[in-house]
Amino acid sequence: MTRPLTIDDLYRFEIPGDPALSPDGLRVAYTLTTQDAEHDRVVRSIWEVRGGGGPARRLTHGPADTAPRWSPDGTQLAFLREGQLHLLPVDGGEAAALTTSARCPAGAGTPVWSPDGSRIAFSAPGTRRDDTAPVVIDTLGWKADGAGLIGSVRTQLFVVDVESGEVRQITEGDRNAGSPTWSPDGTQLAYPARSGPDAEVTNASAAHVVGVGDDAPAPRPIGPAGGLAGPVSWFPDGSALLVVGRTTTGVGHLELLRQPLDGSAPVSLSAALDRNVLPGGPGYPGALPQFHGEDIVFCARDRGATRLYRVNAAGISASPLPAGTGVGGCSVAAKAGQAALVVCDASSFAEIALLDLNAWAPGEPGEPSAGRQPVRLTAHMARSLPEVALHPVTEREFSISDGTVVHGMITRAAQAPLGGPLLVDVHGGPHNAWAPYSDPVHLYHQELASQGWTILTLNVRASDGYGEAFYTAAVGAWGEADEQDILQPIATLVAEGLVDPERIALTGYSYGGYLTCWLSARSDLFSAVVPGGVVVDLMSMLGTSAEGQLIADHEIGDPERLTALSPISHVDGVRAPTLILHGGADDDCPVGQAEQWFHALRTRDVPVRLVLYPGGSHLFVLDGRPSHREDYSRRLVDWVTTHTHR
Repeated sequence: MTRPLTIDDLYRFEIPGDPALSPDGLRVAYTLTTQDAEHDRVVRSIWEVRGGGGPARRLTHGPADTAPRWSPDGTQLAFLREGQLHLLPVDGGEAAALTTSARCPAGAGTPVWSPDGSRIAFSAPGTRRDDTAPVVIDTLGWKADGAGLIGSVRTQLFVVDVESGEVRQITEGDRNAGSPTWSPDGTQLAYPARSGPDAEVTNASAAHVVGVGDDAPAPRPIGPAGGLAGPVSWFPDGSALLVVGRTTTGVGHLELLRQPLDGSAPVSLSAALDRNVLPGGPGYPGALPQFHGEDIVFCARDRGATRLYRVNAAGISASPLPAGTGVGGCSVAAKAGQAALVVCDASSFAEIALLDLNAWAPGEPGEPSAGRQPVRLTAHMARSLPEVALHPVTEREFSISDGTVVHGMITRAAQAPLGGPLLVDVHGGPHNAWAPYSDPVHLYHQELASQGWTILTLNVRASDGYGEAFYTAAVGAWGEADEQDILQPIATLVAEGLVDPERIALTGYSYGGYLTCWLSARSDLFSAVVPGGVVVDLMSMLGTSAEGQLIADHEIGDPERLTALSPISHVDGVRAPTLILHGGADDDCPVGQAEQWFHALRTRDVPVRLVLYPGGSHLFVLDGRPSHREDYSRRLVDWVTTHTHR
């Protein structure tokens, strides 16, 4: 007998992520995220599952163990514990610290093994800032969400010798060095970093290469200036770099770029796919591109789902791999011809699976031989919540009056009556997307569906997974370009009799919080609104947000539009009771945005409540205190049910 998921179930979640496949393709190490109710914290530990079968087993106990990475010979796992590198013998023995606070005062970053296994490279802050010292600011980039005030501290590259534990700093300077990758011969590191004059203003970045020898020359940028460089890796023969990036700094898809080491123009290997390459990150599932023979395996979004693709290293073809509709991580063991995946679907938030990449002839398009599909190796959802079933999610499309087709998802209980209340939820980004399955973040969807609500999620203009023209359709026109993508689908559901026109609520987080405030000021349709992580004043956000310059220059463009496109400019139109939910330490959407909206509504006699979550970064809704995430969902449910009650 099954039951619906509830908000209480948050404390029983087991969510696997960040898989690492052993070189022989037989064992998968991964990070398992659980919740510690007693200490009100997230716990992360390292687990392992074998491809040949058998139950998953815990390798470490946490509470802050992450980023497992296999040594090239498969005998050790490097991982991060409380921000320092540790080594774990995989066939028995205790984990031992490789770096310490004495050697790395600011901690270490994700470990990257050298090809011969003798060294590990990582990116980490160059110094540890004194929290009591004055913060001197000369350039932009003086704060970061989750880290707070960083002043002039920048991430640098380090290399640690595995045998001696000696740590050497490889780079220095006033620009952050991204995660490194070793050249095939182990003599150089490639990494992304901002590049060019006023790079913190223009946001231009490029791949860089630096030697690791004592007499190595200074780092050098590779490729033309004026583009964007994300994660970087090497072609197996060392002839070029593979860069996730763009040749301009404007809004648009990230591509797979083959960047010759001589600095000549990069070549896009993925442009014909017309989909955004996703290297992975909080709230943006995906994985780093990896080589398998003559092919590159990578993730891109398609119609809201993060899918696994492959492209020939020469850019000959691009085709999807049968990994399902949601890939949240990938690790390739090239010699073994296997890929370990994190897969998500209608029945589970995330599980570890193994995909046989040798089911295809390398470099050839087509379906896998014998219809091979990924093999599930774990069952964390079934183990932790065996009695729970998720409400079904149904996809449908809505035609907007200007001819645009908007893809949406409807979540509702199988036996829910017609004419019930509706919650519309707007995703963030604005270049994110709703997936066609449930997730462990928006628990209020499940709770409200159990109470007879219909949940409507829409991938409005600017959403990812529908081509670059759709991706850029709201540039310079936030709110104006996409408001009908919300309002007209609601009208369709009302006309169909699916929902009650007098019981419609609206919510959204980050950009979704922006659009929630915008729509509540320009429409009387909503009985209750709940903006989270809000943006209401683009002009003040320009100078106070860690992302303000990027938004103003690239998402809005025209400085005169900052005021016109700010919800605060239209606040006189707000009538709906409003609950504002906001992290108290949010540096992407600063808390002043929420305070400003609260003040504007309260002084206009609009029913309003502001809830701040102390210490909560912009991403606290993903990985903050369990009690805060529980509270967020409960308050939202209480607010919308109270203010739409008949």
